[in-house]
Amino acid sequence: MKPSTNDKTTGKLHEVKGAIKQKAGELTKNPNLEAEGKAEKNAGKVQNIVGKVEKAIGK
Repeated sequence: MKPSTNDKTTGKLHEVKGAIKQKAGELTKNPNLEAEGKAEKNAGKVQNIVGKVEKAIGK
């Protein structure tokens, strides 16, 4: 698997995991879990963008 594809896939996985953690934190009124979920979701978005950029420049 190309590094760009791997970054996009891993990024999407982290986005989904983060969204689940964020929602779980909201439902259980756990601000730490909610913040952790937001952070993981945003990190996943960044990694996904890195994969797209790598693909665009042909890395």
